[in-house]
Amino acid sequence: MSRQVNPWAALSALCIGFFMILLDTTIVNVAIPSMIKDLDAGLNEIIWVNSVYLLTYAVPLLLTGRLGDRFGPKRLFMVGLVVFIGSSLWCGLSASVEMLIVARGVQGLGAAMMTPQTMAFITHLFPPAKRGGPMGMWGAVAGVATVTGPLLGGFLVDNFGWEWIFFVNVPVGVVALVMTAVLVPDWKPGHSHSFDPLGIALCCVGLSLVVFGVQEGQHFAWGDVWGPITIPEVISAGVVLLVAFVVWQARNRREPLLPLGIFANRNFSLGNVANLMIGFGVTGLFLPLIIYIQSVLGLSAVESGLLTAPMSLLSGVLSAIAGKLSDRPWARFLPADGFTLLALGVALLSWRLEPGIESWELIPALLVCGAGLGLVFAPLANISTRGVDRKLMGAGSGIFNTSRQIGSVLGSAAVGVLLQARLDSRMAESRGNYPEAFTGAAGDTMWMLVAVLLVGTACALAMRRPAAVPPPVERVPAEQAA
Repeated sequence: MSRQVNPWAALSALCIGFFMILLDTTIVNVAIPSMIKDLDAGLNEIIWVNSVYLLTYAVPLLLTGRLGDRFGPKRLFMVGLVVFIGSSLWCGLSASVEMLIVARGVQGLGAAMMTPQTMAFITHLFPPAKRGGPMGMWGAVAGVATVTGPLLGGFLVDNFGWEWIFFVNVPVGVVALVMTAVLVPDWKPGHSHSFDPLGIALCCVGLSLVVFGVQEGQHFAWGDVWGPITIPEVISAGVVLLVAFVVWQARNRREPLLPLGIFANRNFSLGNVANLMIGFGVTGLFLPLIIYIQSVLGLSAVESGLLTAPMSLLSGVLSAIAGKLSDRPWARFLPADGFTLLALGVALLSWRLEPGIESWELIPALLVCGAGLGLVFAPLANISTRGVDRKLMGAGSGIFNTSRQIGSVLGSAAVGVLLQARLDSRMAESRGNYPEAFTGAAGDTMWMLVAVLLVGTACALAMRRPAAVPPPVERVPAEQAA
């Protein structure tokens, strides 16, 4: 017996889970002081609570995209959602920092199972000429979730305790699970018949080494990690394995984990570079900004979240609008303008930061940043993936999400290193005046982000105009009930 599929209802169910995933990449930051106190943990142990999530989220994305191709995106999404809900409960119940780190690692795996399936379903549920609106919804969720973490996290920590930043995922996740079971069609591409064990091993181990080295390099002072093994050697080993992975993918004539032919699509290739830049820029911005707001201006976790709330709102509204416009022939100018506005907003913040200003004076620059974010996420995703063969969308979605996550890791690490270096220099110049020194260091660091974001502008402008009439694809008037 068949039933009519409502693609918008199906997408809304998927977006609830997607929102939780992205929210949990930033929500932990405001709970760090409470976790250190309640769990009797050191700062580096608590930092690992977030680092392990980013690691286990970023590394398997290529694999989980292909698993969705083989077993069906709905099935993998639901399995990932169950893992995410269960591990969220485990996180909240953790009585030690070691248990919390393990639980967060499992939570990241659940997130990695879910993320590629959302984009794969957009390409299945909507024809190319009508994907702008759905991508707008997807981009609005991504944009709002990225900057909502500090606000929601601050409210939950101040009123209920740090455990509730994880407990809140349980009821929301159950609602998403029920909606997915009822509203999302059980679609199976059915074209993936074999795995690439060697490719999986090379990719996952190589990415793990690179991400670990970049994330933890500053903690180990870019020196020894285990005995004579150093951070540069860890990163170098990861790079060698990733090069071997690419070589193997080029030689594998069966079903490679990473079909290199997908990069023949110019917009997809440029879109992934731009996606890496936006991940770098957004993650890199919030590290010095939140520390400045709380340690220099003296705002609480909730107050710092409220300060960034207008930015979040504007980003979400503009993302929905920009998504609808991203089907137009001139759509590449939307992310180009977005990157430029975001770079301008970051430059304005760098210029405006002072130790004694009123916090509201930052709002104009934050709104410029929010406008830029809103113009980037949805159009960039739509333009980058629009010409990708539907049989490769699992891989394409995995690649696209991986590029953003790797950008986030690189941004966090690079900003951390530069911020610390500039802080040391500024402390000497200011004779130990921390507010003055950190303000100057944060402003200096933000100029690196401006340069990175302008690379994103160049990538967007270099994209080709999409075909006015996309090739016909199979429509989805009805699906078998799950």
